[in-house]
Amino acid sequence: MARTVDPQRHEERRLHIIDAALTVIAACGYDGATTAAICRQARIGSGTFFHYFPTKVDVLLAILELGTDDVRRLREAVEGIEDPVAAVLRIVDQQIEDANDPRLGGFVRAVAAVMTEPRVAAALGADERAQRELLTQILAQGQEAGRVRTDLSVERLVAWVRLLMDGFLEQIATDPAFTAEREGPMLREMVRYVVSGAGRS
Repeated sequence: MARTVDPQRHEERRLHIIDAALTVIAACGYDGATTAAICRQARIGSGTFFHYFPTKVDVLLAILELGTDDVRRLREAVEGIEDPVAAVLRIVDQQIEDANDPRLGGFVRAVAAVMTEPRVAAALGADERAQRELLTQILAQGQEAGRVRTDLSVERLVAWVRLLMDGFLEQIATDPAFTAEREGPMLREMVRYVVSGAGRS
C-alpha cells in the first residue's frame, strides 16, 4: 500500500529546503552553492533534496517563483487601500522589508550571474510582468480619480517607479554601506514624488 503524503508537512519541508538554498546561494553564489552545501544547511540527505528538486536550478526557480507569488499576495493587500499613492508606497514598503533580509544582496548578485539561463530569464520575466501589471493598475486608476499626476503617462510612471525600486536593490547588492533600514525612507520619498508630483512648480 502506498504511503500517504501529508500536504502540509510536504510543503513545510519544501519551504525549509528553499530557505536553506537561499542562504547558501546568497553566501556562495549560484556556482558555488552545491547541492551538498544546501543539504548540510537544511540538515537533510541528498535523496530528500532531489525528491523535491531534480536539479539546483529547480530550487533557484522555486525561490524566484515565491517572489512572484508574493506579488500576487501584495495585490490582495493593496486592493483595500483607496489612496493610490498609499497603495504604491505599500508596495515600496514591502520591498524595503524584504531588503532587510541580510541574504538579499548576495542572492541578487547570484541571480545576476545566471539571468541569461532560459528558465531563470523566464522566471525573472514573469516576476517583472507581475510587478509592472500591479503598478499599472494602481496608477491608471489613480490618474482616472485625479489622485496621481497626469503630466506623465502611466507607462512612464511605472518605468520610473521600477527604476527607483530596482536601483535600490542594486545598490544594496553592491554597496555594503547602503542599507534598507537607512535608505528605505529616501526610496519612499522619491517614489512618492514621482507618483504624486508633489513640489512641482
